[in-house]
Amino acid sequence: MREGVRIGFVPTMGALHEGHRALIRAARLRCDALVVSIFVNPKQFGPQEDLVKYPRPISQDRALCRKEGVDVCFEPTVEAMYPSGFQTMVTLPMIARRWEGEVRPHHFTGVATVVTKLFGIVRPRIALFGQKDFQQSALVRQLAKDLNLGVEIVVCPTVREADGLAMSSRNIYLSPDDRIRAATLYKSLQAGAEVIRRGVTDGETVRSAMVRVIKNEPAVTIDYLAVCDPTTLDPLSSVTRQAVLLGAVRIGATRLIDNILVSAKQARRSFE
Repeated sequence: MREGVRIGFVPTMGALHEGHRALIRAARLRCDALVVSIFVNPKQFGPQEDLVKYPRPISQDRALCRKEGVDVCFEPTVEAMYPSGFQTMVTLPMIARRWEGEVRPHHFTGVATVVTKLFGIVRPRIALFGQKDFQQSALVRQLAKDLNLGVEIVVCPTVREADGLAMSSRNIYLSPDDRIRAATLYKSLQAGAEVIRRGVTDGETVRSAMVRVIKNEPAVTIDYLAVCDPTTLDPLSSVTRQAVLLGAVRIGATRLIDNILVSAKQARRSFE
């Protein structure tokens, strides 16, 4: 940080959409100088994942950044980020052990490592992330706290399509029919949230409500649906205050994740 200049930072892998635009606009209001990074990080992709085909519309991304008043569009190469001899990796074993970390074993080590490097290069005072990647946001918060990085982490609400589908760079993979089916994930999370709001506190009952919605759409398969503590991401047997409903599904070759935060401050114990 230059003396007296508050640097804001939005790290991305490019293929920018309205969700990214919302992050950039929120960051613009909180800082003097705004940096957006565009880097498809190979270390957060597994061997069978979509690194090669991940969308890279760099001209469109640069145009969006210019239009939104981004001061620096940082586009490092893989060789610059991971030069010959690079060997340091950052891990957060507790936060990463479940959900995305279990399905994608190398993913969060890659995320933690690249975020640490980017924070070291950019030196922001504030960094913004989207709620859609809830577990990632929790991991980055813990990372910044544990390593005393001096970065304020702000998590902004998920930006959605009209039918509730969370905006994601991977949505372009969906066929027209699969795009219609994709809204099922959000509907399932809504079903779980509604059960909690009606006063049900049993975690497995809430999860079952989410599963029923997915089962009505045979083309959608479940990686996980979970009722969790928003801070630790541990599964909740009973929802007494607040929960995060996490979901990951596969539709054809496309994998989608989403989540909803729901309050149960006045929930009463009941079962369906």
